[in-house]
Amino acid sequence: MKSLLPLLVCAAALSAGSASDAAIQPRLGLQQGLDAGAGTETSSNWAGYAVTHRKPFTSVTGKWVQPFATCADLSSTYSAFWVGLGGARDSSFAVEQTGTLANCSSGTPTYTAWYELYPKAPVMLKMSVRPGDTFSATVSVSKTTVLIRIKNVTRGKLLTKKLHMARPDQGSAEWVAEAPAGCDSANNCTVLPLTNFGTVAFSHATASVKGHRGRISDPVWSETTIELHGDLPNEPSQAGANAIPGAVGPDGGSFAVTWQQLTPPTG
Repeated sequence: MKSLLPLLVCAAALSAGSASDAAIQPRLGLQQGLDAGAGTETSSNWAGYAVTHRKPFTSVTGKWVQPFATCADLSSTYSAFWVGLGGARDSSFAVEQTGTLANCSSGTPTYTAWYELYPKAPVMLKMSVRPGDTFSATVSVSKTTVLIRIKNVTRGKLLTKKLHMARPDQGSAEWVAEAPAGCDSANNCTVLPLTNFGTVAFSHATASVKGHRGRISDPVWSETTIELHGDLPNEPSQAGANAIPGAVGPDGGSFAVTWQQLTPPTG
């Protein structure tokens, strides 16, 4: 299994300042155990859909409804929901992405919007994020220019960022619910406990290559279903749960990812 893209997310943003989390540096976009192509793949930290094509993708769009973080005790858990380009193949070298978080810090739910371009550090956004809010997002790339657009549709708040990146990855487009990873000072990384987010619904999912725009199930590209399994062998994980995407809807651009408890071992 290959781990890609150590994309650092500041611990304060993901853990809301919990002292018990100070030694852990959470990371987003750390793709583990996945090489997107046709069919279904399992991952220790991604759940959702990815599409690949022989041509580079120029944009990806999608909507999702911010889920509610169920914080059962005083522990800290993590989850992210995003659309992005890159990161879904063994040959990937970057991810351009934007989305929201639903975390539990010492039993208290916290919600944040963010964007990230590897290798730069992620940026937390001053945008209201509440459970039930609908978000839309677009990531587009033209040469070395990356345009990030994220909107809280429910509250009418739009943020756009025109950024520059020496080498964007345009090898895939994806719509993902993620269990972030955490790394200690020696750079030993493991997937962090996944927040019980219930179900997150994605819709209006489209991607573009030069001369063509389509939805997830467009036959022009290869579609990969990604299941997050918190108990994959040989993958360092404390996710403690699965996240399973449902089938793509009849419109070709909608699906839901559901948090799922691990099945206790039998016998």
